[in-house]
Amino acid sequence: MVNRAAIRETYGCIRPYVRRTPTIEVDGDDFGMGGVRLVLKLELLQHTGSFKPRGAFANMLAHRIPAAGVVAASGGNHGVAVAYAAMKLGEPARIFVPTVASPTKIERIRGYGAELVVTGERYADALAESERWAAQSGALAVHAYDHEETLLGQGSVGLEFEEQAPEGVDALLVAVGGGGLIGGIAAWYEGRVPIVGVEPELAPTLARAMEAGRPVDAPAGGIAADSLAPRRVGELMFPLAAQWVERVVLVSDEEIRAAQEALWKTLRVVTEPGGAAAFAGARRAGFGKRVGVVVCGGNTTAVDFGRA
Repeated sequence: MVNRAAIRETYGCIRPYVRRTPTIEVDGDDFGMGGVRLVLKLELLQHTGSFKPRGAFANMLAHRIPAAGVVAASGGNHGVAVAYAAMKLGEPARIFVPTVASPTKIERIRGYGAELVVTGERYADALAESERWAAQSGALAVHAYDHEETLLGQGSVGLEFEEQAPEGVDALLVAVGGGGLIGGIAAWYEGRVPIVGVEPELAPTLARAMEAGRPVDAPAGGIAADSLAPRRVGELMFPLAAQWVERVVLVSDEEIRAAQEALWKTLRVVTEPGGAAAFAGARRAGFGKRVGVVVCGGNTTAVDFGRA
């Protein structure tokens, strides 16, 4: 079960391996958002530059790892996290990524000692290859978003945020790819805070699922395609989102780029496109006077904000 008690128990297991990332409170006036206070959860300061190690460690600590090690498919950040967790735990890892994966993330996967396989154009292609390898080798598959342990690990972001912002927020904005992060956070809050999903217009996976009442295929494009563009959201997260995600906001590539630049110019925070998506949504009006934002990834360069 993905619930508060299980998230807290999982957090106790992974806590020695993950950072308790900071939150900062800033004046929205600095971003042209008059009358709004922003509480930013800087999860891009997590090991490997994203929230993903939480789910990676949750999976690997919950299972016996076979001699073949672990295998994962990823647009980039999950692969980096699994490679890092495997290195820390002394286990072999094979990571499958699509050609859309950014050079920055590919370099980090290799740097942690994992075997890297680049295959297919999109995450779904890499996932299919990773599943074939798992069946052939017996390796432990660590899913990017559709495993219970993944959701429980990512839910610890919500646990930390609530402890760090005890005054509460009027809404908490979270970027959506496959849905592991927002599903886990929604399970932690259980409707006590409005949770808002933010997706690129060119990768509306949760928006399409909400319209259909179930996970369905969606377009998978845009500048955040390496982190926020699976073909559909996870089966396990969808009931959590359907119950506790208040709404989904779609943002353009231009809004994401502008959010990256604003975070850099104002706070000197460097985000990848997917990491800035929730902030791009928050720059719109209508979420209240005190707004929480998960800044979830920073695997990019500070040189060209048009690239992942």
